[in-house]
Amino acid sequence: MAVAANVSEIDHGRDILRDSRGVIVLTGAGLSVDSGLMTFRGSGGHWKKHRPEDLATPEAFHRDPRLVWEWYEERRRAAAKSRPNDAHRAIAEFALRRDDVVIATQNVDGLHTLAAREAVMGDKYSKQPRVSFTDGGDANRALPLELHGTFYNVRCTSCGLCREHRDLIDVSSKETLPHCDDCGSLMRPDVVWFGEPLGVVIERAFDCASRSDACLIVGTSAVVQPAANVAMVTHQAGGVIIEVNPNETLLTPMCEVSLRDTAAMAVPPLLTPDVDG
Repeated sequence: MAVAANVSEIDHGRDILRDSRGVIVLTGAGLSVDSGLMTFRGSGGHWKKHRPEDLATPEAFHRDPRLVWEWYEERRRAAAKSRPNDAHRAIAEFALRRDDVVIATQNVDGLHTLAAREAVMGDKYSKQPRVSFTDGGDANRALPLELHGTFYNVRCTSCGLCREHRDLIDVSSKETLPHCDDCGSLMRPDVVWFGEPLGVVIERAFDCASRSDACLIVGTSAVVQPAANVAMVTHQAGGVIIEVNPNETLLTPMCEVSLRDTAAMAVPPLLTPDVDG
């Protein structure tokens, strides 16, 4: 059973992050639970309805692209109705305050990107930016390395053309699915499926992790490889791991701090700047 993080653990984690030269933040599906999105492996998650090999593989898409797109479109519409939660916002603002923070996510829901835009431009309830850029900070610092891609991009199965696609997708037939503007071939979600390599983005994450004093992991079960190795790279380079997860994970024994709480409850106080600056 999950136990809420106590104040001393949060203070310890905040001290570590404050004193670290280089922090990589690795996030997983648990981060978006407080935004109303289901996890893959949790109770009631997407994988409880479909086996991964049924849908998230190139073979499944070749066999039945309409079924695969139907599944992704359900998730896209759910994500489109959700908003970044307090943990997304705290992570974005943390990255904007410093020039040595890198965000890497296993999530494909686009909420990190939305949180970054809100932190800079203000959300629909405010016309003022949440973060001051008087120090010349770069807003791109809050944009994540999307290790598994994003389902708001589509990629041609023939020529490889990639473009953003946020409009609703008609999944009633193969003919109504997205097709390439250049060659007319079928488009697929621009996400990494099982059996596919992560490419240069994972190498960049590993490089950042090797040069970071701390790795903050939020809402990930540390099961999916190779993304789960990001924290281990920091650990093996002599850095420390801080974990936010309601439940123990495979990485828990190696963590300096393990906060047993939801992301939205534990991350904001963990990343709150010191009062004295």
